[in-house]
Amino acid sequence: MSDHSEIARGVVPEGAIGRVLHRACRIFGYAGGGVLVALILLTVTSIVLREVTGRPIPGDFELVEIGCAIAMFAFLPYCQLVGGNVMVEFVTARAPAKLRGWLDALSNLTYTAIAALLAWRLALGGHDIFSYSETTMVLGVPVWWAFIPIVPAAVLLTMTCAYTSWRALSRLAR
Repeated sequence: MSDHSEIARGVVPEGAIGRVLHRACRIFGYAGGGVLVALILLTVTSIVLREVTGRPIPGDFELVEIGCAIAMFAFLPYCQLVGGNVMVEFVTARAPAKLRGWLDALSNLTYTAIAALLAWRLALGGHDIFSYSETTMVLGVPVWWAFIPIVPAAVLLTMTCAYTSWRALSRLAR
């Protein structure tokens, strides 16, 4: 049985780093869920107001765009930790377990590099948007506000990917 399925069943990873990452990923996941619930309430309220008064909540689509980006990034670390990402295994389904283990480790290492690059570029992009004072069209909400939760989520994703890479490599060493 893989570590991914054990974590998905609620077994907290062993070791201090695994426990801390598990807790942080869950907190970010719950926060992302809270954002989605708020977006649902906003959307329903806007639709009801549009039907009843003929006037929706101004800029509701802007808030939904920003909220969806925040929620998506908040979910990524937990998804990686529990092995919830989509994997196409039809090519390797009959491959030896050792080869599948190496491919798993390689994919985790690749995802770590991509997540680190993404976190770095998001931090720089958020800084640029802050310096340009870019705002949304209808509400005038500063766009850089969205980067406040997104960048830490991307950093947590990078750390989670590094942890899952280490875990995959440790399984190979056993």
